[in-house]
Amino acid sequence: MAVDFNLNGKAVSATAEPDTPLLWVIRDELGLTGTKFGCGQALCGACTVHLNGNAIRSCQTPLSSVQGQRVSTIESLPANNTHPLQVAWIKHDVPQCGYCQSGQLMSAAALLASNKNPSDADIDAAMSGNICRCGTYGRIKAAIKDAASMLRNA
Repeated sequence: MAVDFNLNGKAVSATAEPDTPLLWVIRDELGLTGTKFGCGQALCGACTVHLNGNAIRSCQTPLSSVQGQRVSTIESLPANNTHPLQVAWIKHDVPQCGYCQSGQLMSAAALLASNKNPSDADIDAAMSGNICRCGTYGRIKAAIKDAASMLRNA
């Protein structure tokens, strides 16, 4: 049985088993590889996507739970890097190895969609489930603050 949902603004239909993690459907069946596998237990945040605008861990989200829902992946951000978060990420040299970046960006995007003036505590709470093994947390926070400022002033 197919599961129909909206992925990055397009209607899609997935035929994987209903309990298949959304991560593997996105990557293997639908061919979008920006969302990464990290731990497989929703602890590292590498697989973060949006479900109806909320940051979720796709490695622990069964395909069946997205029927009729909106899912957004890192590929939903502009390819030309014009989103304020992308601009700020580049400005602050956030990426090191880059593996966690899609999850970091998606968690930050969910935060800024609901709060364009986040406090340090708001940023810490929103980003607490995302691990960066390179330790760029200070640059991530600075980039989120810059992006928030860009959004407020737009």
